[in-house]
Amino acid sequence: MAEITASMVKELREKTDAPMMECKRALIEAGGDLAKAEEILRVKLGSKATKAATRIAAEGVVGMYVAGDGKLGAVVEVNSETDFVAKNDEFIALSKGCAELVANQNPVDVAALSALPMGDGTVESTRAALVGKIGENMTLRRFVRIAAEGKLASYVHGGSKIGVLVDVSGGDEQLGKDLAMHIAASKPKSLDSSGVPAELLDTERRIAIEKARESGKPEAMLDKIAEGTVQKYLKDVTLLGQVFVKAEDGKQTIEQLLKAKGAKVNSFTLYIVGEGLEKRVNDFAAEVAAQAAAAKK
Repeated sequence: MAEITASMVKELREKTDAPMMECKRALIEAGGDLAKAEEILRVKLGSKATKAATRIAAEGVVGMYVAGDGKLGAVVEVNSETDFVAKNDEFIALSKGCAELVANQNPVDVAALSALPMGDGTVESTRAALVGKIGENMTLRRFVRIAAEGKLASYVHGGSKIGVLVDVSGGDEQLGKDLAMHIAASKPKSLDSSGVPAELLDTERRIAIEKARESGKPEAMLDKIAEGTVQKYLKDVTLLGQVFVKAEDGKQTIEQLLKAKGAKVNSFTLYIVGEGLEKRVNDFAAEVAAQAAAAKK
């Protein structure tokens, strides 16, 4: 059997917020497999074990650019080691400049973006000079460029920690803004059920069956219960199935809203800074000292 280390227990606890002994038992049952252990905890403890899905795991900003006619846009994630640097004006300017370059130059990947002209040099030389000036590493992580079928609406939230671009046909400007804000708040995984990975649905179905079985439900009912759970899950994670955050009756879905407005969402992009990255644990005193030193410079 795989050795269950304290660091493994700590990592699972941070991902799920479950009690330490529950985390250890789940890891033992899963043979040390973290993903499987998280699934076991979800069966035993419910949705609380999905805490990690929306937790921001690193520092940096989302840079956004939308052309004046709303037909072309881009969103870029640039990471830094600390939130202090993420608030630096030059760092923010780098992210916005990169987003504009992505939209107008259409680089194929981060390496191609890094080689594009910026200022007196390139994106890479600008980044390197800023690293040397501030004394902290920063990286260009990812970007998306969108040529809209309709018109782009954008929204940036939380000090540029969350960025949304949504391509909307029909409706008005306010609808686009409302949709972008909804996406930032509700964090859908896809536009509709066709965009949800099959493995996620399989996981939800498997968890539902195990929870129903543990609660004593008859075997003949398990598949029906699981299908109901999957359908509820799809409503929660697909944009069209979600209840509109500004719905006055608390029931109107995005699909119903679009129908009422004679509009259609063609696509959307949601970036959450640091999503999927491991956050650095900082020494607070050292960070304050670094900030003081940077201020003197």
